[in-house]
Amino acid sequence: MLRWKDIVHFSVNGNPEPDLRVEKTEQEWRELLSPEQFRITRKKGTEAPHSGALCSIYEAGKYSCICCDTPLFDSTIKFESGTGWPSFTQPIKENAIKYERDNSYGMVRVEVMCNTCDAHLGHVFPDGPEPSGLRYCINSESLQLDKKTEAYGE
Repeated sequence: MLRWKDIVHFSVNGNPEPDLRVEKTEQEWRELLSPEQFRITRKKGTEAPHSGALCSIYEAGKYSCICCDTPLFDSTIKFESGTGWPSFTQPIKENAIKYERDNSYGMVRVEVMCNTCDAHLGHVFPDGPEPSGLRYCINSESLQLDKKTEAYGE
């Protein structure tokens, strides 16, 4: 289980190697994504709070990267944080997420990205529920929910 010290370590010392890499040109990403998905995932945008389609959905399934379809989060670790964005306590695998220090807007935060394709997902904070104490605050536009959990052997 990842804890805040692990997140800080990754953001300072480097991230775990992803299982694979997906790289596309800006034009290829534009053709694949909606304008809003492109703005958020490729240009590090943010959707307005409480506006995302996945904010209030708690159906069983896996949340994957909208850009490359890499599984990132499981519905069993999603929780209502009251922030207006989907929130999770852990990634599906330690190497699914990439972490970078983010000093934008006069704040010090840790940005989270898909470790496979570098899509901006959101940020992680040390104010989540136990046992991890983590809150991955993720843009709905960065994710897609795959409700076919049997495809993952469940």
